[in-house]
Amino acid sequence: MMAWSDRHARYFWRLLTHNSLLYTEMVTTGALLHGDIRRHLQFDSSEHPIALQLGGSDPADLARAAAIGEEWGYDEINLNCGCPSERVQTGSFGACLMKEPELVARGVSAMNKTVSIPVTVKCRIGVDDSDDQSFLDEFVKRSADIGCDTFIIHARKAWLKGLSPKENREIPPLMYERVFQLKQQYPNLKIILNGGVVSLPQSTQLLQHVDGVMVGREAYHNPFVLADVDKYLFDSEQKVLTREQILSQFKNYIAERLSEGEALHSMTRHILGLYRGQAGGRAFRRMLSEGARIEGADENIIDQAIAAVHETAALAA
Repeated sequence: MMAWSDRHARYFWRLLTHNSLLYTEMVTTGALLHGDIRRHLQFDSSEHPIALQLGGSDPADLARAAAIGEEWGYDEINLNCGCPSERVQTGSFGACLMKEPELVARGVSAMNKTVSIPVTVKCRIGVDDSDDQSFLDEFVKRSADIGCDTFIIHARKAWLKGLSPKENREIPPLMYERVFQLKQQYPNLKIILNGGVVSLPQSTQLLQHVDGVMVGREAYHNPFVLADVDKYLFDSEQKVLTREQILSQFKNYIAERLSEGEALHSMTRHILGLYRGQAGGRAFRRMLSEGARIEGADENIIDQAIAAVHETAALAA
């Protein structure tokens, strides 16, 4: 979710679900130790519970970065061992770390000794030709033995060469049974399944086998899929907001961020899919995509986009 799950997207998602755990995009240890910490870690208090996802391989650097994350108020530190991009391979982290389970375990141990918040691991079911069940079991066991009790498993393996990051999300087949078997092998661990999750009914079915599900790109492209999550998965009595109520609150957020110098399109780009599958959805996207970049445009673009939805729906009626 690099360049997608930034603080604006997360604030928007929090309007849809109050209970789901949100994750940042992956932030490298180098970015925190040598870069602009505020730019990478700033978030709104409403985003809790929120996990900071780290990319890195050096245990000492991971510990220092985790400590910074805890100081900034994050609720969890997550080590990314699943991203297959060439950029992370060059830095010897992401999915290539699955080939170094001892190094991962040392990193997890260093972070656990440094912070009091949970440290978790996100990985694939395998990497390159190392993709059988025993490989996944052994990878998880190494970190579990030193205190990690939560693993988020993308149920596809990663090919480090020959496939782009996009292709790595689509071409390797989903193998949910591998994740189910992992949960059976380690019943005391919290196993969360990721990959290809697109609906609440599907999530409910998967939760018969694992402890949680992670929704990624579907939540971005079709965010209203999150609207009923609190009611059906968390037994919440919180009222489900309509799309217009959500937009009203996000409009106020936009106004505040604009006063701080944020670009309008950096926020509106995250809400383009709110009316996906609805009459007027295309008009909504077009109004925001084109209008948000016009000089002088402000939070009122939201009202214009809603009006475009109503106009299109009326013509279709």
